[in-house]
Amino acid sequence: MALRFTVTRILPSLALFLALIAGAIACDLALHRAGLAWVGRYGGIAGSILLAVSFLYSARKRKLLSRGSPKVLLKVHETLGWVGSLLVLVHGGIHFNALVPWLALLAMVVVVASGLTGRFLLEDARASLRGRAEGMKKAGLSPAEIERELLGVSLLVDTMKQWRKVHLPLTMFFFGLVLVHVVATLLFWRW
Repeated sequence: MALRFTVTRILPSLALFLALIAGAIACDLALHRAGLAWVGRYGGIAGSILLAVSFLYSARKRKLLSRGSPKVLLKVHETLGWVGSLLVLVHGGIHFNALVPWLALLAMVVVVASGLTGRFLLEDARASLRGRAEGMKKAGLSPAEIERELLGVSLLVDTMKQWRKVHLPLTMFFFGLVLVHVVATLLFWRW
């Protein structure tokens, strides 16, 4: 039962990820067929800006910003991250002409997959913990008994929080590659 619940919680994440990849392929194909492949170049700029703006959530969470609801900023982070990633994927398209941009693209895909998966798994663990606690409370267990019984499940929630320690370095690696790509493009682009 718990495995089935977890799978149903992961399915939305998987659907969003597959929609991102399929959407990028469809957009890139449409641009190429319309003779507008050059538009993808500027999609990379717009996508990078959206990804950068999405980090307002991270800044708020780390108390670098004092305004804005963390819940609203998380939704903005998720939406801008998805749309920005779509634009960057269209920018990358099916062009295999340079290593650094492809490494950046691959890193971005891993970051998106990590973000989507971690989000849904953490929500699943928290919901499971809340549900078990409520059930035990209704069964008449004392707070100490509930705490003792839920220790293992709470460790799962703590483990899921550790996912963020992987997600952030992946994101920094991605942005480092983007920076190298942008600088190289500015230096070597035939203006």
